[in-house]
Amino acid sequence: MTQENEHKDVPKELLVPLERKEDTSEKISGPPRSFMQDARRTFFKNKFAVISMILLVIVILLSIIGPYFNEHKMDGQDLSRAKMPPRVPVLENISWLGLNGTLTSEFDGDTVEEATKNAVMRYDNKEDFIDIKVLAEGDGSKDSAEVEATYHIYEAQEMMDQYYWLGTDTLGRDQWTRMWLGTRVSLIIASVAALIDLVIGVAYGGISGYYGGRIDSFMQRIIEILIGIPNLVVILLMIIVLQPGIVSIIIALTMTGWIGMARIVRGEILKLKNEEFVLAARTLGQSGGNTIRKHLLPNVAGIIIINTMFTIPNAIFFEAFLSFIGLGIVPPEASLGALINSGFDVFRLYPYMVFYPAILISVIMIAFNLIGDGLRDAFDPKMHK
Repeated sequence: MTQENEHKDVPKELLVPLERKEDTSEKISGPPRSFMQDARRTFFKNKFAVISMILLVIVILLSIIGPYFNEHKMDGQDLSRAKMPPRVPVLENISWLGLNGTLTSEFDGDTVEEATKNAVMRYDNKEDFIDIKVLAEGDGSKDSAEVEATYHIYEAQEMMDQYYWLGTDTLGRDQWTRMWLGTRVSLIIASVAALIDLVIGVAYGGISGYYGGRIDSFMQRIIEILIGIPNLVVILLMIIVLQPGIVSIIIALTMTGWIGMARIVRGEILKLKNEEFVLAARTLGQSGGNTIRKHLLPNVAGIIIINTMFTIPNAIFFEAFLSFIGLGIVPPEASLGALINSGFDVFRLYPYMVFYPAILISVIMIAFNLIGDGLRDAFDPKMHK
């Protein structure tokens, strides 16, 4: 029996025509994503960067509205309430948080009585408000006695109805209010530094890299001269002419802070200015300014944004350092560096004056750096998946 006869014997209902199916192995399942959509997707997959961004938003909001959270005046000075420790409603009942409004220190002496006497003298001789805990009983010869004294200063000052969330400074000013006012000043200086980078640095680097030749050589010699002048020398010159404060710091940043951005942008422009799209723009008769603005800068926007995010914490640290050594913001004005400087002199007795502003400035700088890392990965095409 031939093969043709075999097919004739098969019932027709079993013969089903073969349907040609389209190969879907390489079919695009959704609309294509742009580079910015991929960058945004990569950034939001970075949990540390997202958490840092949320923390920064909270810090910025508190720097605006935080000073109005309590009833204490922003610039009120009262020596009768100086050096009050932190005390927060509800949280004062949790002893290990250290927010119960007490001062605790350890005192030594040849005997327990002498160590106790030292504690009482240290806390204004208000023995009725001091709790003594004996840590070591000395024998008066080799080993000294040691006691732990807890001073209930709010009761001693008859201020049980008052709450200073982060305590007060040596002049009786509310630390919570001053810390957020100082954060506001530090963020303003950082924002000005970023704006200077974007305006002066990007324009200078773009023009130098695009035109090249003698223009580039002349502009780079200017940068080499400016980069050889230390920032501290510029600050000292500003202090001679102006008073220490925001203006002198901003002028110092204006003179030298944009150099790093200018050099980075120049290097990127040098790599891109001979690409086909730039040559096409020139052929169509576009001016140099339009070519830089419309074609070159959008292609280096990623590195500009990343460098700006790293410039901000550097500016904050620069201001804090200057204020700490007395060349920046000076009292009664507040900044994070000035607060740390004012509390450093009494750090051993009142560590909270340094502790809270130091934590805040650390959080701000770490957050900006983590966001910068996230943006760097987001604008790197190799990281897109």
